[in-house]
Amino acid sequence: MGLLDGKAAVVTGGTKGIGRAITEALLREGASVTIVARHRDAVTRVIEELKKSAADRIRGSVCDVRQPDMVAEMIAEAASAYTGLHILINNAGVGIFELVENLSPEHWQEVVETNLSGMFYCCHEALPHMKKSGGWIINIGSLAGKNAFPKAAAYNASKFGLIGFSEALMQEVRYDNIRVSYIMPGSVNTEFGGDTADASKAWQLQPEDIAEAVLDLLRHNPRSLPSRVEIRPSKPPRK
Repeated sequence: MGLLDGKAAVVTGGTKGIGRAITEALLREGASVTIVARHRDAVTRVIEELKKSAADRIRGSVCDVRQPDMVAEMIAEAASAYTGLHILINNAGVGIFELVENLSPEHWQEVVETNLSGMFYCCHEALPHMKKSGGWIINIGSLAGKNAFPKAAAYNASKFGLIGFSEALMQEVRYDNIRVSYIMPGSVNTEFGGDTADASKAWQLQPEDIAEAVLDLLRHNPRSLPSRVEIRPSKPPRK
């Protein structure tokens, strides 16, 4: 028996990096998962790869979380496909790092609309389904949500906002048997924001570390609510 047998999950940004690792972890524990991403070819490829072990417990949805109508359709179809929705992982995110004077309005909107508004749209649509059965919303934030740094004004703003949103939502829905948590990783060895994922950065967190933190949350007794998780590399390079 898996930890999540009979549970249905949605993972946004689920085709690579942290989202892909979380998807695989949820599947290993018996959950049925809808992975969400903007690019159809990526969704199709990952579904084909994961169907080998997950059979009918994996499905994909092509959705831009910046578009409320697309999100509404995606959540409705996910809940219908697996008779409910119990876990929502808001992981979709972009990072564009420029000085404010060089940051275009279009780039600002892309970051904030994806990282913050997209999370709101997903939660807004998921809550009516979760109120029927209870559930857990886990928002993937960043240590950049409390530590600002140059060239990250848009990204910092989106992740600071994620914290405030998550803490307010947690208090709104706790008596509906819905728990809300957010995870704040430090440096993760992925291609996010134009970075490279390679062995030379073995000191960084791996996507699987964040996936394990998600499972740790889901293992908690219903009376327990770890609302904020910070996770960072144990031995970063000395400065």
